[in-house]
Amino acid sequence: MLINHDTRCALDAVVDLVNTAPEGADRDGLADVTALRRFVERNAISDIGTLGERDLIAVRAVRTRFAEVFAAAGNETATRRAAELLNAMIAAAGTTPQLTDHDGYDWHVHYFAPGASLADHLAADGGMALAFLVVAGERERLRRCEAPDCRHAFVDLSRNRSRRYCDSRTCGNRLHVAAYRARRREAAS
Repeated sequence: MLINHDTRCALDAVVDLVNTAPEGADRDGLADVTALRRFVERNAISDIGTLGERDLIAVRAVRTRFAEVFAAAGNETATRRAAELLNAMIAAAGTTPQLTDHDGYDWHVHYFAPGASLADHLAADGGMALAFLVVAGERERLRRCEAPDCRHAFVDLSRNRSRRYCDSRTCGNRLHVAAYRARRREAAS
């Protein structure tokens, strides 16, 4: 699957946003406006003015809708549900595609209106990136980590769609080592 740089950046921001949601014992990764600023900086989101409490509330609402898209199971009904969620989010964001070449980047498309709020920016660009996956028949690439103590969201961009963990060096390796030790214990007894 060919994904351009802008779509990849938007998908990365969506995944990062979804993974800020509190789950289990985890704290909310968007606990305050300072955390929201860190999210913006971490994802190199440009053209964002001063952030405030309203932005935080609106971005958390966008995060919830993105999480619903990830949560939809892999059948046709779920794909329709994901499409409905994305259509509503993209429309509410006032999507206005335009070509731009800012901050040293080549020409690319922004789907949000100039001066849009951070929430509308994320809903438009992230929503369009997810919509491209749905259109390509690749919605099953939106996954949750299979590590029982993790469940972070990720987009499986592997060639054969076989990725199971959000990070093979942490979650994947931890589970493989645990399985290896369990086999060793079983063989020893």
